[in-house]
Amino acid sequence: MRRARSWREYVGALVAMPLDSGGVTHLYRTGDIDPADQLVPTEEPSLHYGPDIGAALKAAREFRGLSLQDVADQTRIRRTYLAAVEDMRLDELPSRPFAVGYIKAYAKLLGLDPEEAVARFKDTSPDPDEPLRAPVGVRRERDPRLGVVMAVGAFIICAIILWNIAQRAISEEALPAPVAAESAAATAALEVDPTGPTSIGAPLPAPTEASTPPVYETPGLEAASQAGGSADAAAAAAKARREAEAAAGPAAPSDQVGQPFVAKGKVHGAAPEASTVTLQARRQTMLIVRGPDNAIYFARPLAAGEAFRLPNAKGVSVEVTDPTAVDVFVGGLLKGAMPAAQATAVALAS
Repeated sequence: MRRARSWREYVGALVAMPLDSGGVTHLYRTGDIDPADQLVPTEEPSLHYGPDIGAALKAAREFRGLSLQDVADQTRIRRTYLAAVEDMRLDELPSRPFAVGYIKAYAKLLGLDPEEAVARFKDTSPDPDEPLRAPVGVRRERDPRLGVVMAVGAFIICAIILWNIAQRAISEEALPAPVAAESAAATAALEVDPTGPTSIGAPLPAPTEASTPPVYETPGLEAASQAGGSADAAAAAAKARREAEAAAGPAAPSDQVGQPFVAKGKVHGAAPEASTVTLQARRQTMLIVRGPDNAIYFARPLAAGEAFRLPNAKGVSVEVTDPTAVDVFVGGLLKGAMPAAQATAVALAS
């Protein structure tokens, strides 16, 4: 059985111990607790004391003899939050920025460096949302296979380009050189005399479609001009002309009735098999052809000799400025001049 040692024996043992030169930083308590169970720091703990910043702040507070309530009263931080900081229960704190602020205020109250305290907190408890940074002093090396792949791709591209160039060169060499025919050269030598004057043939006439159409004359304009420009005088002159034409009767056509139709100019309108009535101008006149819905199908001046084939459709009507200037052919035979300035195709064919 172990015998209890008196305090005198402990004092004698301490006096008999050799003097420490500064290497001893902790002393054992001589109480009821076993000396191997607890160590008491003999100097102020730093921010790197313990496993984390919470243990370092707690050791510094206890070294100064302060309670959590004392720190809470001076920092205006809840005691529960201070206890969570010391135990590093970060899930009990409002958020990470608040935890950083609490650690700064706690370290400042204890006279420690707040920034150093925050740096140790971030080292021991990194932010999971913060992206990882590349380690310092580590050189990044590219995959060597990437260089091989790029080199092979460049080689293939160059090979394709060279192959295309070679194929083009071979095809150009295979083509025969253009040689002018001797007959063509002789003909050119006969037609062109470099020492003498060059003769140019007469210009060709313009195509029929590109010919300039005759100028359209407004009906009654000539009569109004002859009557001095007065509308009444023009109307009176037109009336006198109509009376004279009525007294003289319809003008006899130049050809006898029954003569077959002979195209003397361009023929407009429907095809011959789709038309019964053909109108041919003896002299220039204005022709307007309307359909059943009174829509204008054809409207232009006809020069002397031009003709228009009326389609075999119901409701087709014709209007001319001078009926005596238009011959009517029915079934390809001359019937006579138009009976009036306006008429239907049915009336002309009857």
